[in-house]
Amino acid sequence: IKQLVEGDKIIYKYYEFEETYIVTENKIIKDTDWTCMERTEENTITLITCIENEPEYRRCVKGIEIKSNK
Repeated sequence: IKQLVEGDKIIYKYYEFEETYIVTENKIIKDTDWTCMERTEENTITLITCIENEPEYRRCVKGIEIKSNK
């Protein structure tokens, strides 16, 4: 996750369901900062993970859905 950069693709799959997202940001946040989880108008994905040896920080990666012509 830490190597994702703006413009990279995230492909979310669940059984036959699949959505593709483009990374819009990859940042470090405090473990108490939940603003990245606020409601948005767009269909977004948010990935949050720990930072090695930094227990009070988290990495937050956000992406926005790529609309497909299904």
